[in-house]
Amino acid sequence: DMSLRYMLLNQMLYLRQAGYAVSGICAPGPETAAVEQAGIRYFPAAMTRNFTPLADLRALWQLYRIIRRERFTIVHTHTPKAGLLGQIAARLAGTPVVINTVHGFYFHDRMPPFWRRFYIALETLAALCSDTIFSQNREDIETAVRERIVPARKLKYLGNGFDVGAFERAPVDAETLAAKRRELGLDPTAPVVGFVGRLVAEKGILELLAAGRSILARFPNARFLIVGPLDPDKPDSLSPAVARDYGLDSACIFTGRRDDMPQLYALMNVLVLPSHREGFPRTPMEASLMGVPAVVTDVRGCREAVEHGRNGLVVPFGDVPALGAAIVRVLADPALARRLGAGGREMASERFDERRVFQTVRDEYARLLLARGLPAPGLPGEFSAIAGRRPAVMGLPVTGGEEEGSN
Repeated sequence: DMSLRYMLLNQMLYLRQAGYAVSGICAPGPETAAVEQAGIRYFPAAMTRNFTPLADLRALWQLYRIIRRERFTIVHTHTPKAGLLGQIAARLAGTPVVINTVHGFYFHDRMPPFWRRFYIALETLAALCSDTIFSQNREDIETAVRERIVPARKLKYLGNGFDVGAFERAPVDAETLAAKRRELGLDPTAPVVGFVGRLVAEKGILELLAAGRSILARFPNARFLIVGPLDPDKPDSLSPAVARDYGLDSACIFTGRRDDMPQLYALMNVLVLPSHREGFPRTPMEASLMGVPAVVTDVRGCREAVEHGRNGLVVPFGDVPALGAAIVRVLADPALARRLGAGGREMASERFDERRVFQTVRDEYARLLLARGLPAPGLPGEFSAIAGRRPAVMGLPVTGGEEEGSN
């Protein structure tokens, strides 16, 4: 439900405005109410986020029945579990156009070989069912071809973006920031190291906490502002109590999920995302537009959102001393922080506008529809009835997922 609302709702509204009848499917959750209030039809499907064979078979059958009954013209899937089940269900149901967006492959080079081959096999099976596979980062395209998951002709680069109009530094004045510091219990002069994402180990929270002592040794009054929801369904789920294990409970502020992100970014001196894997993380993009330098790990996706020395610093995966040193470097060098912040604003304005992503999706829909002799909204004959089907698109995320990489 979080993916449907926070990752896909703007895209669904754009497509509806373009002339499509849009529906969303995900596991039930509290965020689906906002999706329906926005005018998007919602269908519940009981999907888990872990590998659960029997439950996954039931979810596949449920998805098949929904898609078959609604006779969608396009099924567009998102996130790993929904991508696997949704692509297969859509093809079995006879959907004319099936598309998947890869938000970062679940497998990675540090995974045990058996499980890496297992997840590659699942991706290969699902890809057989799609007409087009979008990738949010360019490295996943290279990986997909190298691992023979899908032929290059079916792959298209999509990138990632967000509502740039919602993240502007100018409206966040000094009075607002002072009030926000008081609300969070932040000392007026305390340097703020920020993290935004789900509270799971694969986001690198443990590495950030491990680096915390070296940061406090240099900046004793620094505070770690950790923003994001609990994710109890994941096996690597963490809770705020983990800060005590590192002796940092008094230096950490856990806020949970927030709706005031522009103000929270404006409080940060640096955003840190020490992820183990990403598709194309949204939080460094948002921080960049707010003029906040980012420190990220040298993994797929992060390398695309942050250019070392332009809008942030990139450190080796799992290297806690390097992570701490990079954070200290940004905090200790205001000139560097200003330069990286200015570079981030420029980079975000050039590359991260979600409207470019939406237009790419719309263009691909039209291409695939016309190739099958079906009407495409905005083109001649867009409202003609063909084979009794509606010009409809269904977006299918998995409940509670990010970014994967959408944070």
